[in-house]
Amino acid sequence: MHRYNRDGDIIFSTAKDQHICAWFSHNGERLGTYHGHQGAIWTVDVDPTSTIIASGAADNTVRLWDIKSGKCLKVWDFNTAVKRVEFNEDGSQLLAVTEQRMGFLGTIVVLDIKIDVNAEQSDEKVMTITCEESKATVAGWSYLSKYIIAGHEDGSVSQYHPEDGRRILNEKVHETIITDLQWSTDRTYFITASKDKTSKLINVSNLEVLKVYVADTPLNSASITPKKDFVILGGGQAAMDVTTTSTRQGKFEARFYHKIFEEEIGRVRGHFGPLSKY
Repeated sequence: MHRYNRDGDIIFSTAKDQHICAWFSHNGERLGTYHGHQGAIWTVDVDPTSTIIASGAADNTVRLWDIKSGKCLKVWDFNTAVKRVEFNEDGSQLLAVTEQRMGFLGTIVVLDIKIDVNAEQSDEKVMTITCEESKATVAGWSYLSKYIIAGHEDGSVSQYHPEDGRRILNEKVHETIITDLQWSTDRTYFITASKDKTSKLINVSNLEVLKVYVADTPLNSASITPKKDFVILGGGQAAMDVTTTSTRQGKFEARFYHKIFEEEIGRVRGHFGPLSKY
């Protein structure tokens, strides 16, 4: 997974090699690495001031890091792997999505954060949402942290109250697992990707489906471009399901669609494996 900071000049990337890397976005020069996780790192996010980053990994921890020094500031332990982390709009809280595994249900956990590398971070989890019906695969904060929005394994999207965890709305928008959820610039709507070969633009306030983008392959990721009316989708067949050496057979292209008219306008080829958010 990779994440830009708010200014767009630094990229943070994660991998299964247990390290986080920071890069200059304009020339690809690596600034440094962050060491400490003992498992594959699934997710990373950076606070609005580019002071700290948070990461979640297969070692069942969320870690907070000082961007400049690379020092690990805090470790929170969980029962299962952490698949997604995201700061809210002002960086005062962090959301973490944990995996459903080993008899433990999937959860969405909220932590209070102090954007100060010298401050002592709280051990307490402010709120825990337990996903009893279907585990959350992705989640994030809406505009002004008004809602927590989650996508689930059964293809549904939920809207939660950010203070008490109460579920306000739940809508079935996909036929199968939601693999990604990414926001518009103002966070009033978001885009989903799913293994059902569709991507959908959804209103935060009422979970109404605004637009549908149909692909010919299972989708792993979807993104809204900030300046143009485009969305970008990525996916492809799993490597074990591809029966030929041709990359076209696996459908590994990045697909560009017009956000308003829902039409595919182009593809970028070159990948030899499925495109993924991880």
